[in-house]
Amino acid sequence: MNKLIEQLRHRLVVSCQAYPGEPMRSPDTMRRVALAAAQGGAAGIRAQGLADIAAIRQAVDLPLIGLWKDGDDDVFITPTLEHALSVARAGAHVVALDGTARPRPDCRTLRDTITAVHELTGALVMADCSTLAEGIAAAAAGADLVGTTLSGYTAYTSKQPGPDLDLVARLSTAIDVPVVAEGRIHTPAHAAQALRAGAWTVVVGTAITHPTTITGWFTSAMADAR
Repeated sequence: MNKLIEQLRHRLVVSCQAYPGEPMRSPDTMRRVALAAAQGGAAGIRAQGLADIAAIRQAVDLPLIGLWKDGDDDVFITPTLEHALSVARAGAHVVALDGTARPRPDCRTLRDTITAVHELTGALVMADCSTLAEGIAAAAAGADLVGTTLSGYTAYTSKQPGPDLDLVARLSTAIDVPVVAEGRIHTPAHAAQALRAGAWTVVVGTAITHPTTITGWFTSAMADAR
């Protein structure tokens, strides 16, 4: 087992992401959020965008999962090999990319993309999947980690109010590659349940690093109470 992956075993990865138009949208802000997560005990960071990845890599001495969201197609999480290579060269230890069965914009196969990332950069690859079949295929294609990230975010999967723990459990028994539980993990209880379901590591983003959404949860609950 790769030492970096071993560092994440049964521990928390915090996703530090903000998008254009949001108050926290700047690489320096995300760097500070990542530092705060590290102080809180995070074992790894997940970050989006080349500038954010570079800033966080310089500031935080933790395994860094990087991605680049780009384009309007169905496949927009590190959609091409060039995106993946850029993410690795920006400083990501692990390149997260779309691991679904959907066609990639550059027409490369998932296997070809993963192989090229390994050979050209030495970085590891995390495949963000939405179904059991996709996770199995991604593992067979050489992914070092398989995530449940896109469950509920593809046209052919149903979005649940919480994490897809069933997919976590099924993947953990179907593949030898470590399974990353990610997506709608909103409470510490959800994170613990994901570990019990067989997750190697758990990624939490919104519930820790997106104050606009967290505030909305509170205001909505209070409005219902009124």
